[in-house]
Amino acid sequence: MEDEVDRLVAAWRRERPDLDVEPLEVLSRVSRLARHLDRARRLAFSEHSLEPWEFDVLTALRRAGSPYQLSPGQLLTQTLVTSGTMTNRIDRLAKKGLVERLPDPSDRRGVLVRLTDEGRDRADQALAGLLDQERAILAELSSAQRGELAGLLRQLTAPFDNIPG
Repeated sequence: MEDEVDRLVAAWRRERPDLDVEPLEVLSRVSRLARHLDRARRLAFSEHSLEPWEFDVLTALRRAGSPYQLSPGQLLTQTLVTSGTMTNRIDRLAKKGLVERLPDPSDRRGVLVRLTDEGRDRADQALAGLLDQERAILAELSSAQRGELAGLLRQLTAPFDNIPG
């Protein structure tokens, strides 16, 4: 079975035989797959009236476990955005009734962001929809192949995920 990357690689090998284009065989497929995954994610989230960034914040809170709350700093760490961006996101989610701000009992000046019941329900529903979309993307692979692919991708991503700072 041939795909678009096979055609792209063949063209580069013809046009630039002096270059080793082997990395394209893997990373161009990863890039194309990322675009398909982005479309699937947006579809899954839009079915629950959520933007991808909203899903990221809501699910960070949901994964925290009961009572589903984190400090804004903890949310920054998990979502990799600036403090100004996070403040804006919390404001917008609070306005929609998906999160609420509470005083931090351990820091008089601090706040905690807590998932509301509606926010938890939307996060749970959107996650279920996302998993349906992702299962469809992986449907051509056996369980063993999915496990092998996950391990190989982990080898590539772990060094980036474990860079200090």
